[in-house]
Amino acid sequence: CSRPQKVCLCPFLPVHPLKVSTCLYIIQHPAEASRVLRTVPLLAACLPPDKCKILVGRRFNEDRYPELATVCRNPNTLILYPGAEATNLEEVAVMSSSPPVMIIIDGTWSQAKDIFYKNSLFRLPKQVQLKPNISSQYVIRTQPTNTCLSTLECAAVALSVMEKNKSIQETILHPLQALCSFQLQHGAQIHHSKEHLLKNGLYDKPMPKNKRKLRRMELLVNNVKI
Repeated sequence: CSRPQKVCLCPFLPVHPLKVSTCLYIIQHPAEASRVLRTVPLLAACLPPDKCKILVGRRFNEDRYPELATVCRNPNTLILYPGAEATNLEEVAVMSSSPPVMIIIDGTWSQAKDIFYKNSLFRLPKQVQLKPNISSQYVIRTQPTNTCLSTLECAAVALSVMEKNKSIQETILHPLQALCSFQLQHGAQIHHSKEHLLKNGLYDKPMPKNKRKLRRMELLVNNVKI
């Protein structure tokens, strides 16, 4: 896990990489790659190297990333990104007959949005989303809403759906749970979502002056999907 011995997570990783047919391409924003408490390294440690490929950057085109362009044009490739045009992953998994490839964008919500909309390659695969029926266990980092998940959690849920194996989700979440436990024991605080803080009058930061950001916060308070 490349962490100090005192907070080593290796005992919480699977002894052998999980056997999965789904291949993940993690598109990681450069700012996320430099974070200390990022979840993608834990995800990669749970999977075979050929099933979890990480590409770091903001802009991806066919000239610089020919392999990625080929992947995006493959009819079996999915991109996990919520929205009005996204199909629930459970519906796609039922119809899937061949080993799929899934693209997941790793970054804050604004960073992920920037990558998704400014790279035309990512609009070629079929867009899918997860049902918002679980809460994030990544409690040491603030999420926008109660149902927003970390990249590792998204991958864990998606793989369990695609592979039709619930134990995959439990195995991948195990090191994340241990990570959060270690951090809380060493002084970290539980971070409630921004949605929770706003609704309960606990948000102690200055309200944004930007009208668009202010409107998004109003929508969170009023239970409007954003």
